[in-house]
Formats: sequence, structure tokens, C-alpha cells
Amino acid sequence: MFDKKPALKEGICVFAQKQNGDYNNIVFGIVTGVDGNKIGINGMEINPVGLKNKLEQGKTGSRSQEILRNPTSENCIFALIYRVEQENFAGVLDLEKDRVEMIPSKAYAVLEGWIRQSLPELINNVLSLPLGAERDRARQKLGNKMATLTDKNLKKNLYSICRSLKIVSSVNKNW
Repeated sequence: MFDKKPALKEGICVFAQKQNGDYNNIVFGIVTGVDGNKIGINGMEINPVGLKNKLEQGKTGSRSQEILRNPTSENCIFALIYRVEQENFAGVLDLEKDRVEMIPSKAYAVLEGWIRQSLPELINNVLSLPLGAERDRARQKLGNKMATLTDKNLKKNLYSICRSLKIVSSVNKNW
């Protein structure tokens, strides 16, 4: 009669945050085991150093601080448009101490693809260059990468972000 909330179990995709100084890193991965309040996760840990640098330079506002202090699976993409440092994550989180949320496998695939395809670096290159030939080459390189993406959700997400950043117009999907 009532739908049950899905249980946290092996094979479920999760998103979490991990304290790193004043801000949090982003962790996402697959649950490898559950033992009471402890869960094993195999995935990635992302340090959004580019957004942290922008914040320190005074080039961002309170929304960026909120994203760095409290990243979620919905807002983290705004931290992933700048340079990031990544490493594999194979660890244990405590559900009583750490904020962990289950995410759909499609959302996990987009996040993983975003990092594996080096999209933060490509987008950051476009945003950090002044108008001119060099920026046009960076845009073309990003466009070429988008053209080779096979995951439709990742491609759609990238196009949406690029359009909102005014890297590409909504009229020309081919750049």
C-alpha cells in the first residue's frame, strides 16, 4: 500500500561530503558493504579547488560558499565547472556522522562521466581565457569532446551547463 523507501545496500549509488578544512569534498560511488551504521564506498573523492580559489579571490558570492560547505548531488555541478582535484575513494563512512544520500544510477553516471571526461578542465579553460582565438580554440575543443560523448544524459547536462554559462547559444547545438 505505501511505497517503502529504498534501503541502503550493496550496489546502490551514493553521494556524500567529506570534511576538508573549512569546506567539504564531494564523494560519490557505489556501496560495497553495509555493517550497521557503517557503509563501504568505492568511487571518487573530488576536491573543488577551482571554486575554492575563486572564492578566495572574491570572484564568487554566498551561493558558492554554500556549495562548498554543503554540497549536494543537485548543486555540486556548479563546483565541477572549475578545476578539480580527484582521487579514487575506497573507504568507510559512518551514517551517524557523515551525510550520505542515495542517488539514481543515471545521476551517478553523469557525475562519474563529468570527471572521467575531464569536463571541469575543458570548461575552466574556456571560462578563464579572454575573448579571442585562444578562447575559440578552447570552445572548439570542448565542443569536440561533447560530440564524442555517448551518454545522452551526460551530453544533455553538459550542453545545459554550457548554455547557462553562455559558452554556447541555445540556437547552435553544434557550437
